[in-house]
Amino acid sequence: MKFLNQFIVKLVQFLPKSFVKIFASRYIAGESLNDGVSVLKDLNSKNILATMDVLGEDTTKFEEANHSTDEAISVLRGIKSDGLNSTLSVKLTQLGLKLDFDLCLENMKKILRVAKELGNYIEIDMEDSSVTYDTIKIYKKLRKDFSNCGMVMQAYLRKGEAILRDTKNELINSSVRLCKGIYNEPEEIAFKGKQEIRDNFLRLLDYLFKENIYVGIATHDIFLVKGAKELIKKYNKSLSQYEFQMLLGVKVDLRDQLVAEGHKVRIYVPYGIHWYKYSIRRMKENPDLAKNIIMNIFSRRS
Repeated sequence: MKFLNQFIVKLVQFLPKSFVKIFASRYIAGESLNDGVSVLKDLNSKNILATMDVLGEDTTKFEEANHSTDEAISVLRGIKSDGLNSTLSVKLTQLGLKLDFDLCLENMKKILRVAKELGNYIEIDMEDSSVTYDTIKIYKKLRKDFSNCGMVMQAYLRKGEAILRDTKNELINSSVRLCKGIYNEPEEIAFKGKQEIRDNFLRLLDYLFKENIYVGIATHDIFLVKGAKELIKKYNKSLSQYEFQMLLGVKVDLRDQLVAEGHKVRIYVPYGIHWYKYSIRRMKENPDLAKNIIMNIFSRRS
């Protein structure tokens, strides 16, 4: 089944982008900020929180990094002007991390200053392992001056718990988005087995709850949702001490069930012109998305 899934994902990449976009649109708000704001309004009307993400990463030019910084600030102002309940997620490579460490740090400070003025919060995404430690380094530096930012931890990282323990002081009154991780990493860096990733996810969640750190439990995996609920009960966590996080358009029934049960739920809302690369990456993470596209092709022909 694994090889079939890989084949299907590769097959989708040979389809016209315009065709893929039709089916990927469920998982992406659109190409403009107005598209993203429209989705946020709909989510908020259903008592669902959000975090906005401007698609793009691995910028190769300084002007691109600065433009991404300005765009992030525009998103924050848009959220404020429309009275929306949404944070902002950012990728450091989009802000120039691979170009110049100090440039990226200064760009993040600009964003955080505006976010602080507007009463908003920044979630710093975790990317592939080539930038893991620089991302943590920047997060630690930022936490010296800014309280309105949190970080992400990927459960497939073998050194995940060691990183969290090393960052413990900075995590006080901050937050961690705990997810499985989607990048293709070598085995010496990341767990590969489905269950061992699940086990480490719950192990890290247990640690974070024990240390009273606010966690965004980012998963669509029913097994992990059940495990998280058990840990919530074990540590007697109130509804204000954690939240569940999910991707736009994925397992909407589960999302609505969690909301109905009274849990805080935050949806990751991506938008932007770089939708194709994001879509392919998500299909590699979840081949069911690619399967749906292929099935729709055949159903149209029948």
